[in-house]
Amino acid sequence: MKIHSVAKTAIILISCSAGSAPAQTALPPATFAKVSYGTHERNTLDFWRAKSAKPAPLLIFIHGGGWAGGGKEDLPPMLLDAMLEAGVSVASINYRYSTQAILPAPVHDAARAVQFLREKAAEWHLDPARFAAYGISAGATTSLWLAYHDDLGPPSTRLRAVVALSPQPSLEPRILRQWAGDEVLKHPLMARAVGVKTGGDVLKPKPEWVKLWREFSAITHVSKDDPPVMVQHPRFDPLPAPNPGSAIHHAIFGVKLKERCDAAGATCILRLQDRPGDTPEPEAFLIEQLKMP
Repeated sequence: MKIHSVAKTAIILISCSAGSAPAQTALPPATFAKVSYGTHERNTLDFWRAKSAKPAPLLIFIHGGGWAGGGKEDLPPMLLDAMLEAGVSVASINYRYSTQAILPAPVHDAARAVQFLREKAAEWHLDPARFAAYGISAGATTSLWLAYHDDLGPPSTRLRAVVALSPQPSLEPRILRQWAGDEVLKHPLMARAVGVKTGGDVLKPKPEWVKLWREFSAITHVSKDDPPVMVQHPRFDPLPAPNPGSAIHHAIFGVKLKERCDAAGATCILRLQDRPGDTPEPEAFLIEQLKMP
């Protein structure tokens, strides 16, 4: 796997109510399906080529499921339609589950997929300078990490924009507990990510767990030169959260990320679906970012 350290990634974020994809209808046939970008059986992606006279921008969809479920088929059909109609090609990727390989596997797989797609830019009629990501829940967490972490290229893992649905900007249990309450500790995301299979006490972690949680907490990598980010949640529920599902996707996470970005001088747009204000729709935001020179 080609992963080296170099520069920065651009991203836009958006979150769904439960961190899962909307109700699915059938996706149209992909231009290329089940393309391998790595050696594992889950290192595959589907690609839809937009009609475009010039090399097209690309949106990369990263599915949710707590890094332990879901798949590239979770790409929302309405998102695909909107992008293709705007002349934006789309790729939807699979990655190794954390139950198959702990961190950094799920996140580094996504980074490798970005690199692979850049390697295919000429062949697939893509503009390598205009790549964006759209992630849901754990996929949004991955998208954020790609947005804020130093570039892992070559080829570059930098992105122009990202949409993240209900992301977890931190993976550190003590921090998530402070933000959302005790129920968040019952969600298996953090434990599975570091290989705890029997419900180990995440509040008394081993040093190697802390190192992984901190490294893959996107909020720890925010800096002034990061791209604009949009974080969308359905609403702001009461705190502390009443159950693990609502805790792990709580809008307080978007608030905390925006506070960190504001302090660093990075642009973060927080959007609540029940109170959108004057914020654009996620698809419109993506298209605007990808169509910029």
